[in-house]
Amino acid sequence: MTPEMQYIYTIYQEGSFSKAAEKLYLTQPALSIAIHKVEKNIGMPLFDRKRKPLQLTDAGRIYVDTIQKMLLLEKEQQQKLNDIQNLVTGAIRLGGTHYLNAYILPDILASFNRDYPGVELQIMERSAYELSRMLTGRELDLTFNCSPEFIQDFPRYEMFEDNILLAVPADDAFNRKYARCALTAAQVKAGRHRQPDCTRLPLAALAEPELILLRKGNNLYERAWEMFAAAGVTPRVKLDLNQLVTAYHLAEAGMAATLVSGRIVKAGSDTLCYYPLDSPLATRIFYILLPQNAYVPVAVRRFVDHALAWMGKPPVFG
Repeated sequence: MTPEMQYIYTIYQEGSFSKAAEKLYLTQPALSIAIHKVEKNIGMPLFDRKRKPLQLTDAGRIYVDTIQKMLLLEKEQQQKLNDIQNLVTGAIRLGGTHYLNAYILPDILASFNRDYPGVELQIMERSAYELSRMLTGRELDLTFNCSPEFIQDFPRYEMFEDNILLAVPADDAFNRKYARCALTAAQVKAGRHRQPDCTRLPLAALAEPELILLRKGNNLYERAWEMFAAAGVTPRVKLDLNQLVTAYHLAEAGMAATLVSGRIVKAGSDTLCYYPLDSPLATRIFYILLPQNAYVPVAVRRFVDHALAWMGKPPVFG
């Protein structure tokens, strides 16, 4: 990349000439002169200087798009050179939701770090929607998703099954009515809810308890409302939140019922009763997703195989 391209890209990232000059260790007049030369050569401005922060013109967008493609090519070149030398080094940009980062990935990441201490793990926590956007833009090396509409567009590897349960405070009268379907935390931890002969709660029962639900943009939100629609249910929504774990803790405190993943249920807790749901939507399959049409570095391949092995799955890269 030429110095001029670096200047233009830094101005685009910083949104101003002054901030870019400071980052580049240049004076602002020197930076402005360099950009004016480029604009004179192509015959049109790259930035709309009347807007704050600076905005790209149509020509500027074409220029920046080209720079971004060059950066990706340079990164892939370096990754390939490192891999030829059999060096498992570099960084993996990994994105997960709070649920995944808090409950699924910690042991996997710690184990991988012990096996490959030369690999830097950059862990980003965002909503599933934001992580999907970042993977599309190749801002991530991998992420995890269970949305059938999204996963089909990316290289994907099945990682684990996740089961959605209704969690109801133990003192709620709902539990007496549906006692035949209720499970304890110990039974959930033992996997009773996954067994074919386990009695499942009819979806129509979701109309009865007050519910804490997740907000739009979360896969559990989408699945919950699909289940309500399938059963013709209008839920009694007491509260909506962004985080599954927060909803679970509020349910534990007795505020209302909620939908949870069986994987976050704590052994030995008797504050909630758990109900497997009579719907295929209550089973989610999470996949590891990689960017489209991108070189997969050795470090990322090793991580994918490591994560799959941790979940009892065969390796895909060997």
